[in-house]
Amino acid sequence: MILGLYDSDEPIFVGKLGTGFSEKTLVSLKDKFAKLETTEKTIDAKDVVEKITWLKPELVCEIVYQNVTRDSRLRAPRFRSLRLDKKAKECTVDQIRRAGLHEYASKRDFSVTPEPKGNGEKEEGNAFVVQEHHSRRLHYDLRLERDGVLKSWAVPKGIRVEQGDKRLAVETEDHPLEYRKFEGTIPAGEYGAGTVKIWDSGLYRIKAWGENKIEFTLNGKNLRGNYVLARFKKAGEKQWLLLKTRD
Repeated sequence: MILGLYDSDEPIFVGKLGTGFSEKTLVSLKDKFAKLETTEKTIDAKDVVEKITWLKPELVCEIVYQNVTRDSRLRAPRFRSLRLDKKAKECTVDQIRRAGLHEYASKRDFSVTPEPKGNGEKEEGNAFVVQEHHSRRLHYDLRLERDGVLKSWAVPKGIRVEQGDKRLAVETEDHPLEYRKFEGTIPAGEYGAGTVKIWDSGLYRIKAWGENKIEFTLNGKNLRGNYVLARFKKAGEKQWLLLKTRD
């Protein structure tokens, strides 16, 4: 299934999916598709190498996905259902442009906190930062640039550099890229109130990035070498283990 969202009056390609369908759903979709077939190319889908059967852009579907890439592609989309209560032009690219930092923005009052709003800055490369965060309890925030945001984990007991050390890392909301330069004091009463200062920063190299395991190499002032983040499923959805591995 080719996926699109409207940008002004034109639909743009945001990905394709082939999972999440039951046999009953496939039969139902086939009947609906037959009535909408057209010879007109309705969207620019350069990434699709397969032959495409074009449909009039009238059907709306609800999907779930892992995240959004820099070029506004949905990563690992999965079909959930058709949405007969929605019109196609109600589905706009702003939905996914806002989604990445929605949780971050919803937790903050930017008229009070000096934290960056995020102005859509995007850079090529893989930056990382570790921030020492003196909030209710001291912890360290590990942030890895990925898909136009900083993927973030709070590490309560700090990041050790010895091979074999394990530290609990709690996944938090995505942060804007500008946050990698942030230092300052978040006022009392605000989310994460306390002082933030940069403990380490630099570039990192991705070795593997999966849903449950991330392998990467840090090249910073304090942290250098190979690390792994592994999802700690028994402890909860947001719980990971951070390990230093052999260089």
